[in-house]
Amino acid sequence: MNSPKSPETLSTAHLLINGAFVNSETKEWRDIANPATQEVIGRVPYSTRQEIEAAINAAHTAFQSWKNTSIGARMRIMLKYQDLIRANSLRIAKILSAEQGKTIPDAEGDIFRGLEVVEHAASIGTLQQGEFLENVAGKVDTYTLRQPIGVCAGITPFNFPAMIPLWMFPMAIVCGNTFVLKPSEQDPLSTMELVKLAIEAGVPSGVLNVVHGGKEVVDALCSHAHVKAVSFVGSTSVGTHVYRLASEHGKRVQSMMGAKNHAVVLPDASREHTLNALAGAGFGAAGQRCMATSVVVLVGKAQEWLPELVERAKTLKVNAGNEPGTDVGPVVSRAAKERVLKLIQSGVDEGATLLLDGRDVKVKGYESGNFIGPTIFSNVTTDMTIYREEIFGPVLVVLTVPTLDAAIELVNSNPFGNGVGLFTQSGAAARHFQSEIDIGQVGINIPIPVPVPYFSFTGSRGSKLGDLGPYGKQVIQFYTQTKTVTVRWFDDATVNDGVNTTINLR
Repeated sequence: MNSPKSPETLSTAHLLINGAFVNSETKEWRDIANPATQEVIGRVPYSTRQEIEAAINAAHTAFQSWKNTSIGARMRIMLKYQDLIRANSLRIAKILSAEQGKTIPDAEGDIFRGLEVVEHAASIGTLQQGEFLENVAGKVDTYTLRQPIGVCAGITPFNFPAMIPLWMFPMAIVCGNTFVLKPSEQDPLSTMELVKLAIEAGVPSGVLNVVHGGKEVVDALCSHAHVKAVSFVGSTSVGTHVYRLASEHGKRVQSMMGAKNHAVVLPDASREHTLNALAGAGFGAAGQRCMATSVVVLVGKAQEWLPELVERAKTLKVNAGNEPGTDVGPVVSRAAKERVLKLIQSGVDEGATLLLDGRDVKVKGYESGNFIGPTIFSNVTTDMTIYREEIFGPVLVVLTVPTLDAAIELVNSNPFGNGVGLFTQSGAAARHFQSEIDIGQVGINIPIPVPVPYFSFTGSRGSKLGDLGPYGKQVIQFYTQTKTVTVRWFDDATVNDGVNTTINLR
């Protein structure tokens, strides 16, 4: 392990206020530690109330001119921004891996899925178009305008420090809004690299601002009079708080929260593809994905595949994210590791069968890392803690049912509704499943069914609060206000139609 860095050599997460990257005046700081080594690699401030106010006010002032900037100019910034992200992807991926623990390929994937949204933002000219109808009444036309709403705020999680911020601020600002971003305080360095590129691409002063911190910053963004919309991705407890507080203060809110994603496996599924998909979706990113597969439901004779799934999981390499060939990196923090270990123990205590135990994994050269190996439970019931709670670690719980309808009933009874996958070769079974399943995002032979940016992220039920999701067509509705205009023009100023006291247009 490297020797500790001095405070002067640590990477500092700066604030971005009105176009300037500045050091915080706060006295409260948090260390940013490499999850594989515990080495402190940076520090992040907890912004003062004055700094939060300054960032919001800068966004409020900038909105007055930015909303009138041509759509073409906004699109050209996004075109340059996506080019800069591509050029710097590997460099930022290495920073992301160091502070979050992901493998380098997974970190690059994190960036790429956000880049796709930036690319889509460059087509805002067609996405933000209104509607027009001629002669709704005699010589009367009606059309709609999609206008920006003002200052928007985003609160992002630790598990996707590139993708989730890129889901938020590019679409908000390309629609003509201004933005205040609060990255996760656990791994903000890679997020800030993306913010720097946005400024380099030409985002004007005050249009994008960044503050750091915890609950005080979150509450300020949710309650400030200038903020019109709040977008959140993270835990259920914080997401529920954000939704309630922001809603009480009249904000538009989209809150993407916890999940318990199931993969239903029918006996006719492609065996090799399915086993690989389950292992990858369950243990990739150390299980720290809101769309990770965390529950496997084996239907009928598919339960015979369980020993092969265990053997497949055993082949995965646990190591630091920057080491070649790593499949499973560390979880983000010691606290996260302790929580996952506690949940694994609860599964043992409550009677589940621990088929594969990843608690004692050792990684040579990284003995202080937050490592947990792939872990698999069988004989799990729906009343067990490991089934009810989102574990957010490399843990798969396996249940068995006799029929597809029993699997559908099981999944629909779970309070979460983020994603679900079905593995089958039967088109009839797949059609029945997608019709009857009450989950927002469905994959057929795809374990992590996150839509591409042309569609919208559509988690549901206990996984989402608010009607509209991030990116895609829905986010255009979220970040704009529809204004309907009804007009009538007269050819002759002397025309007199008489007084009309009815509500009808003639």
